[in-house]
Amino acid sequence: MDLNLLGANAKQAARLLNKLGVSDKNKGLVAVADALKDTNNIRRIIEANCIDIKNAVNNNMKDSLIDRLSLNESRIIAMADGIMEIVALEDPVGEVTSMKVRPNGLNIGCKRVPLGVVGIIYESRPNVTADAFGLCFKTGNAVILRGGSDAINSNTIIVNIIREALKSVDLPEDSVLLITDTSREVAAEFMRLNRYVDVLIPRGGAGLIKKVVETATIPVIETGTGNCHIYVDAEADIDMAADIVYNAKTQRLGVCNTCESLLIHKDILSSALPVIADRLRQKNIELRGDDAVFALLDNIVSATEEDWGTEYLDAIISIKTVNDIDEAIDHINTYNTGHSEAIVTKNYDNAMKFLNEVDAAAVYVNASTRFTDGNEFGFGAEIGISTQKLHARGPMGLNALTTTKYIIFGNGQIRP
Repeated sequence: MDLNLLGANAKQAARLLNKLGVSDKNKGLVAVADALKDTNNIRRIIEANCIDIKNAVNNNMKDSLIDRLSLNESRIIAMADGIMEIVALEDPVGEVTSMKVRPNGLNIGCKRVPLGVVGIIYESRPNVTADAFGLCFKTGNAVILRGGSDAINSNTIIVNIIREALKSVDLPEDSVLLITDTSREVAAEFMRLNRYVDVLIPRGGAGLIKKVVETATIPVIETGTGNCHIYVDAEADIDMAADIVYNAKTQRLGVCNTCESLLIHKDILSSALPVIADRLRQKNIELRGDDAVFALLDNIVSATEEDWGTEYLDAIISIKTVNDIDEAIDHINTYNTGHSEAIVTKNYDNAMKFLNEVDAAAVYVNASTRFTDGNEFGFGAEIGISTQKLHARGPMGLNALTTTKYIIFGNGQIRP
């Protein structure tokens, strides 16, 4: 596969997209959403996805990851609906965020503009294909996608449908391009395609993100890895805590905002732990706990040091007893991945302390970590959840796919 040609095509498409107004971009998005909802195209996507699912089963992929890979009619329609939600969002491109007059008469402003060409490397989540296209297209960016081999058939047909839809309304097909060679060698070459690609966004597990950060010569926005904690404070409502932990751990096992680690204050352990454990065991969640947890419950696996830092993406949760909120915060800041953390408490001071001192992209009081999501935050479909501090942090919507440039108006000024 000629990645230089792919990159050049994407760069040319980005130049064309930069000239489009919001009405043309929305026209393309509506065409894509309609194409994804077309009965024949739904059938094409499901047929391709069935091949990927069959291969995943044969390769002994975990059930939670097969769930992320799987598409059905409702999930495909949800993809299309996500595109339409992007249509309804305000286009940030062209917004002038400031304009000031200097003493010499120059008017200096700051204008929001597309990034250019966005590269995305992701694993086993074909819905990302449509989400990434939609957000990039709305913001005038071309996108080069490199999905994993697990989802290659699904990704290929989705990209083909998007390109067909764009062509049908006379918009550049190369606004979205897919790298169909899923070899590691081509992936590594893609990570060094800085001549054409302006930013690279990896979406997947810790191994993928580490590889991209260490290999890429393109600026990288780290996303996705989520060792998320919930701390049940001494002054927590136990029923609320059980509901929140149950939702955060069991609603979907294989996503980055799932709760992987549970901390419980020692003063509430004997009353809260059995209630929470009973709820989790309704979904066959394996409990791995410290000595205090081990002493209170039967059928507990003894937790190791490795458990405190593990993103399981599976039916497993680690449970640790803490002496106070300071120990909880210290533990979280030691082992978390900067994604989403939560406290359950009725104590206002403890809630504020947790919000102020926990270092993460999203910090919750009395709510499930599962809300860390572009749609739930009102951004529309997200490009990813950034766990770093530059250039974006948390769920990345349209604004995160733009940068700024200065625009200067003069009337003949020269610098003395």
